Amino acid sequence: MCGIIGILGNAEVAPRLLDGLRRLEYRGYDSAGIATVHDAEIDRRRAAGKLDNLARVLEGDPLPGFIGIAHTRWATHGAPTEDNAHPHATQEVAVVHNGIIENFRPLREELQARGRIFHSQTDTEVVAHLISEHVEAGVDPVEAVRLTLKRLHGAFALAILFRSHPGLLIGARLGSPLVLGYEEDETFLGSDALALAPLTQKIAYLEEGDWCVITRETTQIYDRDDQPVERAITISGATGAMISKGNYRHFMLKEIYEQPTVVAQTLRAYLRRFEGELALPTEDFDLASVRRVTIVACGTSFYAGMVAKYWFEQFARVPVDIDVASEFRYREPVMEEGGLALFISQSGETADTLAALRHARAGGQKIAVVVNVPTSTMAREADLLLSTHAGPEIGVASTKAFTCQLAVLAAFAANLARAKGRIDREEEKRIVRHLSEAPAAINGALAYDEAIEAMAGSIAKARDVLYLGRGPDYPLALEGALKLKEISYIHAEGYAAGEMKHGPIALIDENVPVIVIAPSGPLFDKTVSNMQEVQARGGQVILISDYDGIASAGQDCVATITMPKVHPLIAPMVYAIPVQLLAYHVAVAKGTDVDQPRNLAKSVTVE
Repeated sequence: MCGIIGILGNAEVAPRLLDGLRRLEYRGYDSAGIATVHDAEIDRRRAAGKLDNLARVLEGDPLPGFIGIAHTRWATHGAPTEDNAHPHATQEVAVVHNGIIENFRPLREELQARGRIFHSQTDTEVVAHLISEHVEAGVDPVEAVRLTLKRLHGAFALAILFRSHPGLLIGARLGSPLVLGYEEDETFLGSDALALAPLTQKIAYLEEGDWCVITRETTQIYDRDDQPVERAITISGATGAMISKGNYRHFMLKEIYEQPTVVAQTLRAYLRRFEGELALPTEDFDLASVRRVTIVACGTSFYAGMVAKYWFEQFARVPVDIDVASEFRYREPVMEEGGLALFISQSGETADTLAALRHARAGGQKIAVVVNVPTSTMAREADLLLSTHAGPEIGVASTKAFTCQLAVLAAFAANLARAKGRIDREEEKRIVRHLSEAPAAINGALAYDEAIEAMAGSIAKARDVLYLGRGPDYPLALEGALKLKEISYIHAEGYAAGEMKHGPIALIDENVPVIVIAPSGPLFDKTVSNMQEVQARGGQVILISDYDGIASAGQDCVATITMPKVHPLIAPMVYAIPVQLLAYHVAVAKGTDVDQPRNLAKSVTVE
């Protein structure tokens, strides 16, 4: 959730640490800070709020030093204040931390009983004090960290500096990602490869339980049993250009407009377009033996899974369960032999989803993952890796990752149907053709951006907004409502259209916009019937449909959004565009922070 970067370098590190934090700010922006070691002293600069506040502090009071650590925070323990901002430090040690130390209360009480003074409300500060106690007692810093790690319960990525050892940087990970970066005479730590992109392309991913000791001469990695190990060095391919907004006002808008390209890139890995064949990147995975699919995800990824449930059951005739990741383990799910557990995550590091994955693995399930980061923890632990190719997504509200997930899931469902003998060769060709049409159809949907912007002002005045859809459009209604809530702070709910009359219709009046997602097709008439129930009670309906649907049912709506006419298989990818654009333009009209909405962060690495 939070972002970490550390540098053991040969030049002033503070400007580069600040630049690295800018690449990590999507992971948290409640506060930020940098610590360096200079002239045998730990020095810090911290600021509450967004990174520009820290930049102003550094401009007025520069921070010298050739070794340093930095952090951008999403608050868990303690309010987003300067005192709670990382790095946390004693006279001897400075620490930055991503994750949660679950046993910090008893550790804090123990340390306070021995006279240690705390200056923050955070769980992280106990780490600094535990290490510092050992160092002050004469224990070698490396041993001090080793002893401290044994006492920590929870999930963490750590980077640690020492006053008396200005050439020593130590990192550790358990449940939260941490990456090592290498150059000829410098070494780096970061939460992900993107943070290190301007510094190095040579990276190694620490594995679960790893910790590392970095000096000017060597870098040694240890596993969770404290045994020396080597981790493969790879070329990351991340570049600074990946996080440029270009000519767009916000990252979110840029990422919405990237969708035709990235969906095409993603489908290229799963279709042989000219042969009219479906393909999986891993051919030796036995799909034919799959008897049941369990889909687990959080947030927007969960809604992608809801759409996929329709596809898996309709095409492959395989029963599907779907769970919110944070609930999955706690209901003690029955996982039968021959089951496939499918996990969906943009980052591949989402704590709830990763814990659910390991629970399913222990239950004997085969594991497939749909992730946007092929080097992530989930990707490394999967039996079948299904990569999206969306590229880095910086806007906190997921857009292009969602449509790329849908593209992968549609192709995977069709592959499963083929493996099960549920579709013949002609149907396979038709599916490939329809999926191949998705990028152009998405591009066609983007053509209605100005029309959507024009109606956003009226929705921005609402206190409540409802979204309705049937079949695969029901998850899109949920996703549309989530997008609006996330970035405009308007209360919004999504409902299956047929459920309106079972309670929610009581909310309808002339002040409640109701957005209806209804492409023409088998479910159109039923959805329109529910829409008319809303109109009869004064509801202000905005209909999103194709030309045929608008011609049939758009006359009594306060506004309509016309989409290209597409096959039902790709409709969820296409109709995601107007709900994303609507949320975006409403947020802009309200003047909220589109890319960094309050209380949210991109990669949720705490439970």
